[in-house]
Order: sequence, then C-alpha cells, then structure tokens
Amino acid sequence: MQQKWYGALAALTCLLSVAVAGEVPISQKNDEQDQCNGMYGKNAWGGNVDPYILVRFDNVTAQDATNNTVSLVIFEWADERLLGVSTPENTDGSKELICYDENAKAGLCTNEQIGQFLLQSNASTVSKNPMFTQAVDLRSAAPIMYPIKRTGYYCVWTYGFKADVYSGSVEFRNAYGELPGAQIPKLAFYGGLAIVYAVILALWAFLYVQNRHDILPVQNYITAMMIFLVVEELMTWGFYDYQNRHGDNAVNKVLLVITSILNAGRNSFSFFLLLIVCMGYGVVKPSLGKIMTYVRILAAAHFAFGVLYSVASLSVTPDNAGPLVLLVITPLAGTLTAFYVWTLNSLTYTMKDLMERKQTVKAGMYRKLWYCIVGSILVIFAFFFLNSFAFATVSDADFVPSNWKTRWFILDGWLNLVYLFDIAFVAYLWRPTVNNRRFAMSDELAQDDDGGFEIASFGGSEDDAEDIEAGGARSPRPQPPPKENSALGSDGAYDRPDPPPKPSQPRHSLDGETIFAVGEDGDKWSDDEDDEERHGLTKDRI
Repeated sequence: MQQKWYGALAALTCLLSVAVAGEVPISQKNDEQDQCNGMYGKNAWGGNVDPYILVRFDNVTAQDATNNTVSLVIFEWADERLLGVSTPENTDGSKELICYDENAKAGLCTNEQIGQFLLQSNASTVSKNPMFTQAVDLRSAAPIMYPIKRTGYYCVWTYGFKADVYSGSVEFRNAYGELPGAQIPKLAFYGGLAIVYAVILALWAFLYVQNRHDILPVQNYITAMMIFLVVEELMTWGFYDYQNRHGDNAVNKVLLVITSILNAGRNSFSFFLLLIVCMGYGVVKPSLGKIMTYVRILAAAHFAFGVLYSVASLSVTPDNAGPLVLLVITPLAGTLTAFYVWTLNSLTYTMKDLMERKQTVKAGMYRKLWYCIVGSILVIFAFFFLNSFAFATVSDADFVPSNWKTRWFILDGWLNLVYLFDIAFVAYLWRPTVNNRRFAMSDELAQDDDGGFEIASFGGSEDDAEDIEAGGARSPRPQPPPKENSALGSDGAYDRPDPPPKPSQPRHSLDGETIFAVGEDGDKWSDDEDDEERHGLTKDRI
C-alpha cells in the first residue's frame, strides 16, 4: 500500500516536535504521533549517565490480538533517507514506509517484519547511527531503550498499524541532566551573563562608594538597575539549573513564572531608565517634575501588560490561541510604542537644546548615547532580516535538524548580548566621578567668534556673571582718561609712584579633576596646559 503521507510526515515531525524536558507524550494524534529532539553524546557536555531514548507504551487488555499493533522506528535524522522503500509503481516519488502483507508478498520485507517500518537493504551498513524498528504488541509492551552514542537529532516515529488508539511516552535523556539538548547552552550562557553583570556591578559600586558624596539621582536609578540585572540573571540561571537537575516538575513551573515576571520587570525598568536619561534627568535637568509621574505610570503599565503576556504565553497553546490573544498583545504593543516614540523625541530635544546653548561637552555625551541607540537598532534590524531569510526555509524538513544547536541563540541569545552592551555603555557614560554635581549644575561658556573662550571670574561681580550666563560677552569696564604729567605733583616734585598691585589670591585649580564621565578624552586637564587649550570650561551657578 502506498503511503501518500510521507512528505507531510517528514515536515510535521520537525515543525511540530516540541523540545521539552523529561517525558513527552506519544499517541495516535497528529501532533503526538512523532517526537524529535536534539541529543548530545556523553562527552559533549559531560555527565555520569549514558544518554538514551526510552519509549513506553500503555498496555491494553483488548481480547482481539490482531488490533493492538503499533509500528515504531527510532533513528537519527541524518539517516532519514534510508527510511522507506521505493517501488516502480510509486511514480510520484513516494515510498512504502510500513511492511504490510502485500509488501511482504512483493518481496519488500519478510513475514517476520510485518508491522515494522521499512528500511533500505543497506541501512545497517551506511547509516551513521543504528536504525531500530519494531512492531509493538500493546498487550505486553515492554519499555524500549535506544542508546545514544553520538550527537545528533533523533526521532521516534509511530504509526497505528492495527491500533486505532494508543498512548505512551518518550524520554530523551542526555548525560548532563534533564534539559533538552536545544536548551543546555542556555545554562552556561545565563551563568556567564550573571558573572559579567556582577563584575560590572562591582566596578560601579567601587566608583559609587568612592564618590558617594557627589552622586546624582539618575545614578541611583542606574545602581538599582544593575542590582536588579544581577538578581534577574541569577534567577534565570537557577531556573535552568533546577530544571536540569530535577526535570519539569511543579517547582520548576513556579520558577518559570517568577522568571517571566522578572523578565517583564527588566524590560519595563530598562525603558524607564533610558527615557529619563534621554530627558536629561540629573545632567541637564535636576528634576522632571510631574513628567516623572507620567513616566512611572507608563513603566508600571508596561510591566503589568508584560506579566499578563507572559502568563498568557505559558497557559495558552498556539492551537488554542484565538482573537482574545489580541487583548493581551495590543496593550503591550501600545506601551512599547509609547516608550519608543517618547524616548527618541526626548533625546532629539535634549541634544537640540544643548547645541543651541553651546553645551558641547554635555551634547557630546548624548550624541554618544544617540549613536549607541541607533547602532543597536541597526543591529536588531540586521538580525531580523537575517532571521527572516533563515526562517523562510522553515518549511524545509531539514531546517530544524540542521539548526537545533544554534536556534536558541538566534531567538534569544543575541538580544541579551545587545542589551548587555547597551546597559554597559550607559553605565560607562554616567559613571560616578568626583565632579558630578558641579558638572550637572554648571553651564559651559560659549566660545567667541575669534576662537577664544570667555572665562567667568570667580571673583567677578554678579552682573558680570549674569551677562555671561545670558550668553553675551562681558562689556569692558570704562577706564579713567590718562592724566597729563601725572608723574608730577602740584609742587613740581614727582609724586611717589603707586605701589605695584598685590597678586590676587590664587583660586584652587581644577587641574587633574574629572568634570564628568564623558569618555576617555576630556576626563583630566594636565598641569602644564595653557588656558587657551582648555575646552569645556564651566562656571558654577551659585
């Protein structure tokens, strides 16, 4: 009998197989008839257990012995071409997959093989891994163990040969633990991220404590964000570690919910922090006033919708998803769009305001932040298009078997690396330094047309300071007209010359002090640097 469903079966196996830890169900249902998973050899990730695939069928007690047979085959996907036998009658390219009575009479198999999957005659010699097939009697079905000797993408296919209803389970057990092969790299990845974030937090804490008397409010938010990231990454790593040790039990499901909530909190906190930074909080503006309340409300709404989306994604399967899913996705997309638009508009306005007031040093900080955001967007779009081209071939049956080792990085890993770079870059620009408050509460003096700088005198009058702050050049003070023969007194004698002016009290130099964390250049002034070479001078607003 021809099996017309061969092509659909191959594609269905790869596209509908779900990589979950522990046991997965197997039955006559279309989405449970076949199960596939990536498996690693014992030496790949270590472990004390020899990896294996264990198949169990639920026994039945039916009286009819001829109606309780299930066809079973276990193989590695690289040997899939050896499954089935072509016949001259199958002109459409399909293969005979099952050994029926008529196939045995045609010489495609023996009578002892009736009920088994058909394998090509040279399968035992050319296959990379052993191909196992058996006709299972459900009345006395014993567990079937298939040892894994090398890394590959292994499949378990079943077919109700003479059984309309059957059920069982398949366990894909790797040597390292209970995690599926496609997710084991996440255990090391999130553990590494937790260490990196802990190192960044330690460096930040050192600078924070060293300059604790000169901390800006926005730096307190960054400190809280860094602590939150360490906790969130440790929790994510702990979730995968617990699942690898104990499997997908009730405690693991609780950890999954907690991890999803923390992930939603990270996204909301990140958007909130980026928005207030782009508004100039702490550097350009000492306070945001009522706007801060609106930003907090938006962040809280985004967090609530994010948690709702996470819970819905965990409880609703794609098959059961309906129009009501839009009620969960739409609010989250709305708050996300509001964050994007508000953040970009705020950053543009802040940069424009600083450039109009000729605050080049502060504008340089926000220009670097602009480059960081634009660069991240370009990287995301580049990966998006690359992934789109990659997933355009998802209908190909070989797509999942060929990409199961790296699919986690395409879907999740690279986004975490982009986020790590962005948060580290922001922390570097806004790192605590000695003169944070002096920089934040000071304006850079405008530059004259001839290239020189107008410098406000610390001992000058308030009028002079107001003139310079208003952006105008200081008007020269009127000098009395010179007296003729001023050196002669009224009696014709020379008057005593005026004593030389006393040197003014030297003010404390700013040489060697960091004005703010702007980057590598501009952090320090050398002691022998001339006044004409000093850029970005500031005057205190007292």
